[in-house]
Parts: sequence; structure tokens; C-alpha cells
Amino acid sequence: MRPIRSKQSFPVFFPFSLTRTAVALAALASQAAFAQTAPDVPLPLASGAPVKSLGMVTISSGQPTSLPTQIPTTMEGVTREQIEQTINATDSEDALKYLPSLLVRKRYIGDYNHAILSSRASGTGNSARSAVYADGILLSNYLGNGIANGTNYAPRWGLVTPEEIERVDVMYGPFSAAYPGNSVGAVVDYVTRMPTQLESHAKLSGFNQNFKLYGTDTSYGGTQASASLGNRNGDWSWFINVNRTKSAGQPLTFTTKLLSTAAPAPGAVAVTGAVPGLNTRNVPWLLVGGATQYDTEQAHAKLKLAYDFSPTVRASYTLGYWDNTSQNRSESYLRNAAGAPVYSGNVSIDGRGYNLAATDFGVSNEALTHVMHGLSVKSNIRGVWDWEVAASVYSYQKDQLRAGTTAQPGSLNGGAGTLQDQDGTGWNNLAFKGIWRPDSLQGAHIADFGYQQDSYKLHILKSSVVGDWISGPAGALVNEVGGRTQLRSVYAQDAWAFAPKWKTVLGARIEYWNASNGFTRFGAGNAANTGYASRSESFVSPKAALSYQWASDTVLKAATGRAVRFPTVGELYGATASVNSRYLNDPNLQPEKSWTSELTAEKDLGNALLRFTLFTENVRDSLYSQTTFDPAANLNVSRVQNVGRIKTHGMEVALNGTDVLARGLDFNGSATYADSRIKENSGFVATPGDTLGKYQPRVPAWRATALVSYRFNPAWTGTLGARYSGSQFSSLDNSDVNGFAYMGTSKYFTTDVRLRWQISKQVSAALGIDNLNNYQYWNFHPYPQRTYSAELKFDL
Repeated sequence: MRPIRSKQSFPVFFPFSLTRTAVALAALASQAAFAQTAPDVPLPLASGAPVKSLGMVTISSGQPTSLPTQIPTTMEGVTREQIEQTINATDSEDALKYLPSLLVRKRYIGDYNHAILSSRASGTGNSARSAVYADGILLSNYLGNGIANGTNYAPRWGLVTPEEIERVDVMYGPFSAAYPGNSVGAVVDYVTRMPTQLESHAKLSGFNQNFKLYGTDTSYGGTQASASLGNRNGDWSWFINVNRTKSAGQPLTFTTKLLSTAAPAPGAVAVTGAVPGLNTRNVPWLLVGGATQYDTEQAHAKLKLAYDFSPTVRASYTLGYWDNTSQNRSESYLRNAAGAPVYSGNVSIDGRGYNLAATDFGVSNEALTHVMHGLSVKSNIRGVWDWEVAASVYSYQKDQLRAGTTAQPGSLNGGAGTLQDQDGTGWNNLAFKGIWRPDSLQGAHIADFGYQQDSYKLHILKSSVVGDWISGPAGALVNEVGGRTQLRSVYAQDAWAFAPKWKTVLGARIEYWNASNGFTRFGAGNAANTGYASRSESFVSPKAALSYQWASDTVLKAATGRAVRFPTVGELYGATASVNSRYLNDPNLQPEKSWTSELTAEKDLGNALLRFTLFTENVRDSLYSQTTFDPAANLNVSRVQNVGRIKTHGMEVALNGTDVLARGLDFNGSATYADSRIKENSGFVATPGDTLGKYQPRVPAWRATALVSYRFNPAWTGTLGARYSGSQFSSLDNSDVNGFAYMGTSKYFTTDVRLRWQISKQVSAALGIDNLNNYQYWNFHPYPQRTYSAELKFDL
């Protein structure tokens, strides 16, 4: 990807690399003057060409990042220009698609509940092992981990739209003391637009895929519209963005029946249409229907305000609104002699007897309204001291899931069901940060420090609905869970240029964590009703990094850090049960404790940057939620547990360049190898010891990305992208050897194309195809097949 060509000016310092994807980290606008959270105040343009010294580069960029650019560790990024030119981006997480070692488990356009970020040594079931921010406001959902409690804990991607993005920056690993232990995988910061003059934007897009799998052969698609307006008037700056997405996704789950040996029950209906197959353990089964097919409509609105009290002090406010309504429907592949679909009762398939439960072809509706507030006041004196005060609130103003418990087709019109209500759930964050430059003229030391408080509240109330599950009132209690956690932290770290070619960063984070008000209820008099005692723990996490400018075009970097990932409210207290799933909590879970290290060499090739990184991670008491299917009970059972020790070591190679081989030809690519194994575990899946030596779930040994774009002329750009992931497993004992099956996790190789036409200064259009080679692959659910997209954009 190309270096930043921003109209705004902002001196930026980051670990040495001039042509990186974002020199795309040009991206990293947190200048040395404010290493942790540089304010949004525009600064004078640095004079002259970029200057390299002490393993750092000074360049010009736009909005500042909240990432710590003073730490010599691996950072990558992508800019607004690069997203527009090269990526078919319908959701904000698409911006990460081609960055090294990252994968977002996005199952369809508008996926709001399973799009979990994975990194070098963390799989797509561990959402609490990465940290996602937008302008420094937390989007990661640490109320739980992964998918559990009949709900989800994916980052709140919907609070940022692709059109808002100025840049995305990623720091790999827990090497900054300014972030909690959840940063062990990666820290992602979305930097969104704040105009310096009047600007407006509008975009219309459409998309469609032809999906063919088992008994499903249908087209699914949707539309998206976005508009934004912003300006700077004196000391005030403001920006408004609105977005609406309508999307129909492919079936994500399937109704299955293990091959029966029983004779049909008396009166069983003879049916056809079942699809034979093998499950993840190569056991024969029948797939008799597709389910969890979402029709989703999402509305997004964002207001950003900024006021400059002086040239060096700015106050910023952000209001985010996200509304989601979705219908989850299922279809039966089974047909009786008259050709009518069969949804329930005893059936006969090829002379064998089966029973279809009322909820085998379930239906549900979901209505969500989430609101985010963020407020900060920052200084940008760039003298001896700078400071920041920031607070944010994320609130589930409405979060209701209604599901039918009677059989189709009657359930489509009402009947008995359940209502799951999470209204009032949410989190809030408070931070006081400071920068101290005791020798600001020489710049030998830059120390940053702060206090942070992160509070989380979870409440899930599930009730029966007797009359009409679609709109009826809540009735008798099914189950109710809730609780709170709070993390209070102080941190300090010092970036010290102690010799002409050397720089080190030493820091530590002290954390005090407590959990309280935990409870689970399953109705009056139920023996499982429990109130949990409060508990608390404290830890110290040291950090260290070192860089050496070995040559004028080469820098060596090393970093190590401890991270403590505390149990979430959902993992501690979230025991839930429904007609087709059960989640088992553990209030005595131990915190996950990790030591992560990396060693990196970067070489500037003139028009490209080559990076080679060795990394290792040693995790004790790894927090894992494992889901298994109980065929006898016909439900998914999830259990959270501590896994004794998981060790990962690997390497990562990345090459990013502009005008490679030919003028106008840009390339960025990466390859990652990770050997991640379970070394100690007192627990087991089937028999004691069956997990020892096995691969960590959903962490493939090999993965790679490549993105090649060519600027034919100033108006036309064409892009070809490719992504690869090797074989992997979903279960701790690696017994799911068939990844190409429902509930499996498979290898994949997909290619994407994009052609963009700048019609005029204000108007552009683009055509794209994702999964051009129509590769059929799985991550428990099937990923989209070949998907076409088209967009028309106006910029003023």
C-alpha cells in the first residue's frame, strides 16, 4: 500500500519504516510529542522530507491515532485512500481483511453477532483476547467471550461505517502498559474523520451472492446507503454520518440427524429431500434443513463535535447510535408425497425412523438499539507536560430476542415462545492520562502514565411467552443471569533514547479486578438458583521493548510483555438454557496469564518495506469456551474452563511496497506460521489427557494474504486480493477432523477483485467480487460464496 498523501498535516513518529502499508502507519499519527493519545488538534507541517533517526520516522499525516507509536513493536495500518481504492468494504471490519495474521469471522454482510477478530495466537472463539477502539472509545465487548449465554460478544463494529474511516491502526501484542490484558492478541484503533473545511459524502451500494449448499440453492443480497456532512467553523468542528444497510444472509446452521438404526414409528410420514453427509468426526448424518437465515436491517448515526478552547486544548464529544432488526428463519428440505414441506413429527427417510422436534426449524426476531457516548479533553502543548481526561459509555438501550417454540408453519404467525431481554446491559470507561517530557528539547525521555477504570454490567432475563412470541408480554421465568466486573489500573512507561542508535521502552501496569453481584436463576424453588460471593484479584504486568538502528535502512526491534486477561461477567455467572442450547458457567475461573515476546527486523528497500518477525506466547490458565453437540438431547452444550498452558511460537513475514516492478503497481502481502499447542490441561473432552499436545482451536499453522493493485491512470485502479488459511480444528481434542462440514473449521483460499473508476473529481464508481473462485469453506458456519458488489460515491 502507498504512503499517506493526506491534505491535513500532522507530524508523526513511529518505529522505523518509511514505505510500510501505512507508512500506512504514517498512519500512526500519535507523534512523539503525545505518544499515547495525541489530540485531534491540527499541528504545523513538519518541514522538509521525512527524517529517519533512532529507528523512528517523522512524516506528515491526518488524524492522530490512540496507539502508542513510541513502542518499537509491530504495527500495521490501512488508510482511507487505500480502503476506497482496493477493498470491497461494506462493514468496518473489512478494512482489516488483508493485514497480517488477522481474520474477522464475518459470515455475511451486516453480521452483528459473530464477527470475532482473531490474531497470531488467538482464534475466532476468543473475542476477549483483542481490543478494538474507535477514536480511543472501546468497541470490544468484554461482557463475555466469544458466543455464549444465548448471546454474543463480538466487537461493536456497527458503530463505525467504512465511510467514516480516516485510517485503521493495529498494534500486535500486549506491549503497551496503557492497555488491559485483553490486548494480548492485537489492539485495533479506528481513526474517523474530523473535517477542517466543509465536506459532504454520499454512497449507494448493492450486493448479491448465489448460495448453493446441501438443499439450499438461492440468491441472497441487499443494499446500503450512507451519507455524511462536516465542517470547521472557527473553534468548532463537527461531523455527522448516517448509514442504512439491508442484508439477507445465507443459512448459517443446519438441522441434522445422525443416521438412524430404528424403524419408523407408527404413522410416520414418508419424506424425501434429506441430504446425506458426514459430520466433523466423519460420522454419517442427514442434513434435513437450513436454518439461521438472517434478514437484517441496520441503521447507524454518528455525531462528532470538537471545540478548541485554545490552540493547545481541545474537547471532543462523540454520540453513536446503532439499531438492528433481524428475522431469523429456517427451511425444511423434507417433502411429503404431496410435495409439501414437513417441519415436525415422526418421519420415515429411506425406511429409517426419525423424529423432528418442534424447534428443529426454529424462528426468531431480534430488536437491538445500542447507544455510545464519548467525551474527552486533551492538551497538545508539546512541552514538558501534556494530559487527557476521557470517559465513554456503551448502553444496551434495547436488546430483545424473541423466539418461537412451536413448529412451523404455525410459528411464523405466533404461538408460544420465549423473550430474552438484555436491556440495561453495558459498560463505561474512565481514563486520566499524562505525558512527561523531562528533557523535551533533547527528547531523550518521554514518559506516559495514567489511571483507568473499566466497569461492566451484564443482565440477561429470559422469560416464556404464552400467547404470541412475536409481540406478546413476558411470562414465567426461564432463566436470569447477571453480575458486574470492574478493572482499575495504573500504568507508567518511559521511552528512553539512551544512545545514538538505541531506544528502549520500560513500563508496568498494576491492575485491581473485582467481580460482584453475580447470580443465576431458573425459577422459584429451582435448586440451581445461586448468588455468588464477590471476589477480587490484583496483578502487575511488566513491559519492555528495545530498538536498534543497525543501518540507515534497517532496524532491529524486540518486545516482551505480560498480559492478564480477567474472566468476564458472562464466563463467571452466565449459566443459561434454552430448547436447543445450554451454557455452563464457572464463578471460580482463574485469570488468564500470558507472556508474549517478539523479535523483528525491518528493512527499507526504497519503494518497499520488508519485515520479518519471530513471536512466542506462553499462556497459563487460558480461558476457553468449548461448544459440543449432544445428539441425544439435540442441543449445543457450551462450557467455559481454564486450560492449563498453551504455548505458541511462530514467524511472520510482510512485504509492502509502491511502484513495485512497474510504476503504478502496488503490493502488500504477508505469511504467518504459528505452532500453537496445548501443553498442560487437567480437563479433557472425552478421556483424561486427550487434549495434551493438540493444536489450539481455530489457530491455523499457516495463513497468508496478498493484495496487488494497479493504477492504470489517475481514473482507473484494479485490485486483486487473496487470502489463505491452513487446516485447523474447533475442539480442544482435535477430534473434528472433517473441517468441510457444518460445525467444522476448514482451510480456505479465496480471491477478491475490485475495479474503481474516478469518473470526476466528485464522483466515483466501483465493481467488486469477493470469493471470486467460489471456495466453499467453514468456521462452524459456512462463509459466503461468490459475492458481487457495486457502488456509486459522491464527494464534495
